[in-house]
Formats: sequence, structure tokens, C-alpha cells
Amino acid sequence: MSRCSTLKFISAALSTLIVSAVQAQPYPNRPVEMVIHSNPGAGQDVFGRLFAEISAREKLLPQPFTIVNRAGGSGAVSSTFIKSKRGDPYYVLSMSTTIVMSTALRPDLNLGMEIYTPLALFGFDLQSITVPADSKFKTFRELIDAARKEPNTIVNGISSATGTGRLMQFRLEKETGVRFKHVSFKSGSDAMAAVMGKHVDLTTENVSEVLSGVEAKKLRILAVPAEKRLTGLPDVPTLKELGYNVHVGGGRGFAMPAGVPKEAVAVMETAMERAHKSAQWKEYAARNMYEDNYMGSAAVTQYLAKTLPVMNEFMSAVSGRTP
Repeated sequence: MSRCSTLKFISAALSTLIVSAVQAQPYPNRPVEMVIHSNPGAGQDVFGRLFAEISAREKLLPQPFTIVNRAGGSGAVSSTFIKSKRGDPYYVLSMSTTIVMSTALRPDLNLGMEIYTPLALFGFDLQSITVPADSKFKTFRELIDAARKEPNTIVNGISSATGTGRLMQFRLEKETGVRFKHVSFKSGSDAMAAVMGKHVDLTTENVSEVLSGVEAKKLRILAVPAEKRLTGLPDVPTLKELGYNVHVGGGRGFAMPAGVPKEAVAVMETAMERAHKSAQWKEYAARNMYEDNYMGSAAVTQYLAKTLPVMNEFMSAVSGRTP
């Protein structure tokens, strides 16, 4: 064998050894890309970045996350990207359960729930029924009674025609038999501003969106769709205690592409459970009035399967198609 051939043989052998050594290292052995389906600064973006920060600070994983915002198409852009990464555990989606389910149910897309491996759910960013602080509606019952007397006259400001604010309105209408009008804005904060300016009568956007207005005494929350009263809002009744079986909120969690190794799922799930127990997460959840409710991979998968028919009914109703 010539010297040149020998060198090539040694180089190839070394490359094989290096690749084998890298592959043998515990997962993850390189940075993991966190895909976020919203723009920087939005609720899902803040949530995803918070976990990445906790993971780095607490050294929950041997590698960091790189954050990439892939917004657009009401979640379709990020979901299409995740679908293209099937089997690759180096991509994690910062997931709103409402967004992934509504995307999965769009007939113009091929982005069903089977493209994901759910990892964890940290809690729910609950919706609200919020009016101006000096609104003539002092209670939730007064609002419903007025809507019943004058259907389609009370106007609800929402951020999206298929978002959780609109889902909240749909569930309220189904439970109470009343009908509201709605106006869509670019964001939840814009809807909140419209309520404060009295351009609309109420908003059903997230509690976390309206909190600043409540604290400034410009807004008042009439009720929340929670399992029990929120610690930070002890005087605000739940819809359940008022007699309505409505629980609506954006589930904040994470998912990987389908087909990833079980070992990678276990590693990431363990890191997320530890992050959920951290003081930093607890403080964030309390400050934003989250309904703190951790679910691991199996539990999230079951939750999504159980909730998908409800979302299908909603999406069918707002789009005019048959469920």
C-alpha cells in the first residue's frame, strides 16, 4: 500500500471512530433547536424561552437550546417544519395545544396530530371574560342576561377567528344559548386595548393578556373558565361554580417530531418535569395566573386525543363545514 493510500485509510478510520464516539455520547450531544410558532414576545415565545433559560441555569441538559421563531399560517409554518424532521430528536416545538389541534383539523393541510411526539404540558394560560372597569355588566350573569335579551348586539374583541378567545366565545354560546358578535384584532393586547377604549364590550382573551389592565383598574374580570378559583384572583368566580361546564385555555407545552427515539423522549421529559418544579417556573406561573397542571408525555397524548373532538366541533362550526 502506498503512503498516500495508507494516509487515506488512516483518515477514513479516524473519521469512523470519531462519528461512532459522537453517536455513543449521551443524548443530547449537540444543541437542540427549539421551534416557536409565534413571533418574539408572544406568550408561547416567552414560555419556550423561559424553559430554555431554566434548563441552562439548572443544568438540566448537557446541551443548550437554540431558539428559532417559525411563525406564520396560524401554526402551519412551524408544524410543517416539525413534520419534515420526523425521527430527529434535535428539534423541540414550543407548543400551544390549541394551535396544534386547530392546525391538525384544517382540511387544507396535512398536519395531523400523528406528526408530533408530545413531551410535556406545564399548565394552562386560561381565557377570561373581561369588561371595562366601569361596565354596566357587574357580574357574569348580568352579561348573559343582556345577551339573551338582545342577541348579536354585545361585541367581543378577540385576537383570531380560530384562536382560544373565539373558542371561549363558542363554548359560552353553546352552554348558555346566547349569541355574541365578535371583532378580530391583530393580538390579544390589541383586543384588550379595544375593551379599555370601549370600542368593544368585552374580550375573552387570556387572563395573562388582561392582567395589566386589571391591575391598572381599567378592566374587570367577570369570570374565568378554571377548575377552581385562581389564587391571584380570589374574588373572581369560575364558570364551573356558576353552573357552566367550560374549561378553556391555551395549554403551554412541548413536542418533538414523530418517530424520535424513546430514550430521547425520556431524557427531555425528565428535564421538563424538573423545570416545572423549579422556583423560577412557579413564580412565572403564579405571576401570570396560569392554571398550573403538569402532564408528562403519556398524559399529554391522552389529553390531546380527548380534546381533539371538542376542537373539531369548534373548527367545523366557525368554518361552516361538516364535522
